[in-house]
Amino acid sequence: MSRSSFGSTTLTGGAAEEDRLLRIKTDLHQKLISEMDLSAMGTLSEEELREEVRRGAEQLCRQTNDLLSLAEREKLIGEVLDETFGIGPLEVLMRDPTVSDILVNGPKCVYVERRGRLSKSDVVFNDEKHLIEIVRRIVSRVGRRVDETSPLCDARLPDGSRVNAVIPPLALDGTLLSIRRSSKSPLQFKDLVDKRAITPEMVDFLSAATRARVNMVVSGGTGSGKTTLMNALSSFIPEDERVATIEDAAELKLQQPHIVRMETRPANIEGNGAIMTRDLVKNALRMRPDRIIVGECRGGETLDMLQAMNTGHDGSMTTIHANDTRDAIGRMEMMVGMAGFDLPIWIIRRQIASAVQLIVQAARLSGGVRKIIKISEIVGMEEDVVSMQDIFVFKQTGVDEDRVAQGYHYCTGIRPKCLEALESAGEKLPVELFERRILSSYSRPEGAR
Repeated sequence: MSRSSFGSTTLTGGAAEEDRLLRIKTDLHQKLISEMDLSAMGTLSEEELREEVRRGAEQLCRQTNDLLSLAEREKLIGEVLDETFGIGPLEVLMRDPTVSDILVNGPKCVYVERRGRLSKSDVVFNDEKHLIEIVRRIVSRVGRRVDETSPLCDARLPDGSRVNAVIPPLALDGTLLSIRRSSKSPLQFKDLVDKRAITPEMVDFLSAATRARVNMVVSGGTGSGKTTLMNALSSFIPEDERVATIEDAAELKLQQPHIVRMETRPANIEGNGAIMTRDLVKNALRMRPDRIIVGECRGGETLDMLQAMNTGHDGSMTTIHANDTRDAIGRMEMMVGMAGFDLPIWIIRRQIASAVQLIVQAARLSGGVRKIIKISEIVGMEEDVVSMQDIFVFKQTGVDEDRVAQGYHYCTGIRPKCLEALESAGEKLPVELFERRILSSYSRPEGAR
């Protein structure tokens, strides 16, 4: 690789320097691929292959030693390795444990979320073609595709991170990509208590309800922590139970040894072969599960889930999008109607009242903090209305100087109707646990930031 490979024009300024390094990296990548012995590399392990590529890249870089400093050379080699084995410029963000969400709004605009707050990243793609190439590499790993005939795609990375992509012509200003990072070690309830997302009293109640096979629905908005809460709840499921999980993109990391995991499949290029959540829920009933966990109900599968809860699969769980526990019931009514059966509303409500016992509401509040803001119990029907009572509630009192939500959890003083069922299952909770009182207050110490 000679100096003439990159032109003789002297470039100045930050943009010109970036352009120079980009041209060097592109040329380096192309030369590296053209000089690799692909037949010999087929016999190498991934670690050996990575090391072989690094040695080849270093050798090519040394030929341009008069153009590259040591720091530039290391940076380029790292980027070439990311392009060859990973997901390009996004690899550096995926290695950052503080990043929880990566949001790409076109090739030159990448935002990240850290500790609940969004900020713009320095990471950019070469151009739109480069970005689409990375998106296709991501989705192809799990047998999905994205192209002009199928410009929307849900997928997941090998580590469980959830990916959503939208490409032109639907995306007007360039390809849109969002990655919801998956924690390598799922948060336990101890971590949620430490983060003040929930109180020990609420944990005691939810743990007893899970062991006693109470049917639950976790509701909340996007990014409110529904999947995190579901993973934490799964730690209380006895190890001798068979659990079937059904998801659009596998995110759940349950902590039992006997898990049957299933994932939906989109239609092929001819529009055939789609396997929907409803199909998997119906099939799961034939697999002798003790519990069925649906990652998210967003359509007609809600009816199948309610029927499973009503026919011996106690302790089943699902999540839905709703802003409040009362709204969650309305959402379930609407989604049951999407199943294609013309059922009277009173039958739908009676199904919900008999199937679901607890609704746990998660929320992402001001400042990015996530909390369990309500635990409500469905206690039956009053005429044609589903009757519900709140057991634990979070009351927001305001925000601090950093615009972070402040408030407190409290117990309403209502004794849950399901306590008798808990006691029958051997889960006896003290009556004092449900006395009306403030459970915890989250005000920062004076002067703290």
